[in-house]
Amino acid sequence: MPAPYTVLTRRSDFLAANRGLRVARPGFVLLANANRGQGRRAGITVTKKIGNAVVRNRMKRRFRALLREVLPAHGLADTDHVLIGRETGVEREFSLLREELVAALARAGAGKGDPARRKGAPRKGKR
Repeated sequence: MPAPYTVLTRRSDFLAANRGLRVARPGFVLLANANRGQGRRAGITVTKKIGNAVVRNRMKRRFRALLREVLPAHGLADTDHVLIGRETGVEREFSLLREELVAALARAGAGKGDPARRKGAPRKGKR
């Protein structure tokens, strides 16, 4: 069965998505950006901060399953969706991740993103 979305592979697409709405949830951060009629597209990013390759690959598999399940019904048309994994996303219950993604897509659809981080401001726990 084909995926209900096109997979983002080019770095420029991920950078463009970063300019869109950002909706943070405990397990992930959703980036949503209109893509000018290119259809529903999705990408996944999990950094080395999260864990070793086994942990990162497990998280990516879970996110792919989540996107296959949720995007057809709740995804935004002609929008790039990027999920950025967070440390707590690996051990979160799948049904909880599903609820969080549906809520995040609803917020993004309503145009209610979280405020952008200030440039140059230190992150929590970093000095």
